[in-house]
Amino acid sequence: MRSTTVADRAVSRHGWVQAVAAVLAALATMLGMAALGLWAAGAARLPDGAFARVVVATVVTAVGGSIELSGNAGVFAQTRAGLAVLPLSVTLTGVLVIAWAFLRPLRHRAVTGAGQLAGWAARIAVLWLLALIGLALAARHTFAVDVRNGTLSDLTGLLGVAPTLGFTTNVPLTVLFGLLWLAGVLLLALLVSRAPPLPGRPARFQEAARPAASAAVALLLAYVVLGALAALVTAATRGHAAQTFAVLLLGLPNLAWLALTLGLGATWHGRVDGPFGLPLPHVLDEVLRTPDVSTLNLRTLTEHDGRAWWLLVAAVVLVPAAAFVTAVRSPVGAPPRRHALSFAVALAAAALMTGLVGRISAHYGLSVLGIGDLGGGLSGELLLRPELGPAVGIAALWGLVAGFLGSLLALPVRRRAGTGRGRGTRTR
Repeated sequence: MRSTTVADRAVSRHGWVQAVAAVLAALATMLGMAALGLWAAGAARLPDGAFARVVVATVVTAVGGSIELSGNAGVFAQTRAGLAVLPLSVTLTGVLVIAWAFLRPLRHRAVTGAGQLAGWAARIAVLWLLALIGLALAARHTFAVDVRNGTLSDLTGLLGVAPTLGFTTNVPLTVLFGLLWLAGVLLLALLVSRAPPLPGRPARFQEAARPAASAAVALLLAYVVLGALAALVTAATRGHAAQTFAVLLLGLPNLAWLALTLGLGATWHGRVDGPFGLPLPHVLDEVLRTPDVSTLNLRTLTEHDGRAWWLLVAAVVLVPAAAFVTAVRSPVGAPPRRHALSFAVALAAAALMTGLVGRISAHYGLSVLGIGDLGGGLSGELLLRPELGPAVGIAALWGLVAGFLGSLLALPVRRRAGTGRGRGTRTR
């Protein structure tokens, strides 16, 4: 009995060590990605030593945390600012690392028991909670705003106004959304990976949903890889390497998954005003930099650059390829309509996720005695939001057509797989 207790304690300690390693690896990679991206964007020049705090705040937003901006400019002046954006390069890095670390101890098990799985997830969740609290407490800072030259600078000097801008974290919301983010990552990892087979009824659901879910995830990652290649080519041939790498390290999936939805035929609305810009690709800045909210779709993009039609070509090639992979990995004997329906649901879910996490809303401004942006360049707005319902519906329609086509194309492969099973050949 005593030896059993000692063995259990050793296993428990080993589990905690693995959980600590998993959380630390995720935090280190996310902080590193955010730091490199912000450094490329020029944030290292922020006043009052704000760079480190901004890096932490970027990681907080990447896991769904809530950052609140605030300003102070004295009695005669008013500052206003707001920010709602996910740096999806940082988010994706954390998702991949923590999902890999979560699945790694489970990969050699024949079946993962519910108790073992819950215990392993609970260890990671407890440590992640502590990490979220630490990040939320560290992500706060206040620094002075440079009003530059012009009438606004003269007014601030005359009235003794010293405008400042700061940010802080809503700790309860950060903890809540950060834990929900972790739960979503772990559930998605279990759904997509083949490593940890679940017992009983969850195993049947996992087996049915896994092919389409894993193909949709692979499709999203393929767009990120293609976006990275395009960014590297742009940095090498057109200059502005620092800006390009800033986008690559902070917001590549924001643009890559936007390209996926645009290629499918979805419509977004947005506006760029002031010093905000979208350096990669430049055509987005041209379409969105208008007095009113602009419509962003394939038609408006091709009016500025005919090469935008390649987004449709990419969708025509990659979406059926993902549907083909879904059909090949599905159980032999499943009818084409089931493949089409499952892939339609997966692609619609991907479009829904892209629309929710790809929204951007950023604005700031400074006014003195009701007068704002008089030569100081201290106002701006960046807005990007999708027509979410139509985007999800279009993705579902694409999924149905591509899923049925992929199922037909996969019939010879699946037949050979079925023949191999009949002869005792082990198939995946």
